[in-house]
Amino acid sequence: MKTLFQSFKTKILLLSLTFLATVTLFAQEPFEDSVVITKTDNNLQWGPCPEFMPAGCGIAVLHGDPGKKNADIFFKVPANTQIPNHKHTSAERMVLVSGELEVTYEGEDSQVLKEGTYAYGPAQKPHSAKCGDSPCVLFIAFEEPVDAFAVEE
Repeated sequence: MKTLFQSFKTKILLLSLTFLATVTLFAQEPFEDSVVITKTDNNLQWGPCPEFMPAGCGIAVLHGDPGKKNADIFFKVPANTQIPNHKHTSAERMVLVSGELEVTYEGEDSQVLKEGTYAYGPAQKPHSAKCGDSPCVLFIAFEEPVDAFAVEE
């Protein structure tokens, strides 16, 4: 009798776990859609940069909400453009998509980014940049909401 009761108890436990796993699986939110975007995508919506940035500068949101954490953007500037000294609340993870960009972080030597170069910029660290002879497009992943603040030199 004891063995039959243990077997019944085991079956009830397994059925309960299966039910809970099924409910949990279906209660989860559906997966979000994947995203594939190129720098020349016709659906990109380029918006303005902060006022202190140079004329012709643009920002396009690729993924996320720029007012919230973890947004990805394209940042573009015309050829031969100087990007003034500025900083961000967030760290930046960047890949230069096109052009050549010389970046200088406060207290560091300048670095030249070429197409495909990855760069990391610490939060709150002032930096400036200069785009070379062709337009620059930079992919930037922000950990915190997207922002930029001018820094007096």
